[in-house]
Amino acid sequence: MIPWLDTHTPFPDVATALTTDAPGLLAAGADLSPQRLLMAYKHGIFPWFSEGQPILWWSTDPRMVLMTEQFRVSDSLKKTLRKVQRSMDDGGRWQVRFDSAFEQVMRACAAPRRDGPGTWISDDIIAGYCGLHQMGYAHSAELWLDGELVGGAYGVSIGRMFYGESMFARVSDGSKIALAYLVGFLRRHGVKMIDCQQETGHLASLGAAPIPRAAFLAHLRNSIELPQISVWEPIAPLATAS
Repeated sequence: MIPWLDTHTPFPDVATALTTDAPGLLAAGADLSPQRLLMAYKHGIFPWFSEGQPILWWSTDPRMVLMTEQFRVSDSLKKTLRKVQRSMDDGGRWQVRFDSAFEQVMRACAAPRRDGPGTWISDDIIAGYCGLHQMGYAHSAELWLDGELVGGAYGVSIGRMFYGESMFARVSDGSKIALAYLVGFLRRHGVKMIDCQQETGHLASLGAAPIPRAAFLAHLRNSIELPQISVWEPIAPLATAS
């Protein structure tokens, strides 16, 4: 059994999350208000549920994270990043922007994929995270080609901690390009860890790895107390260096 939360119920201790059947499941209920989401992230908790289910809250152990210094960039992606950066420098066809189309990025992440249906990102989820974006806690990295949004990623930023949520691509490597600029930006602003929540082969191929929940929470507690990043503007990732 897991506790049912109403709109005023605090989250239970993450140590009470299930360890069998649905490992990491902590609670159900409450709402997706920006205030509730912010409280969740500060305690290492995230929402994840399918259509027709109540809101489910998770704290997985181990926790998949990407250390920004461990981000893997293939030689082919390095070549593409250099091309994109040259285009940006010259005002060409390719552009990378931050926070110019946050809701559009979320809706692109929610859209049906080539190999399956749409994601769990509902209108209620979009409303909650757009509220966080308006408060300065959620951000998007966007890849544009000829004025069209073709790739992106979004997540939550508290102090010097970043929680990755989802990515999408409409051109080859579109999500990886946006992520590379985001990782480079975060790294240069002292963000050492990106929360990836759950283990996948794709994330592992980019350098992410699982760590114990206790280690994740210890890093989180220190990082969220640091000052917020005030200005979000793309800078050339280190991988574009010759």
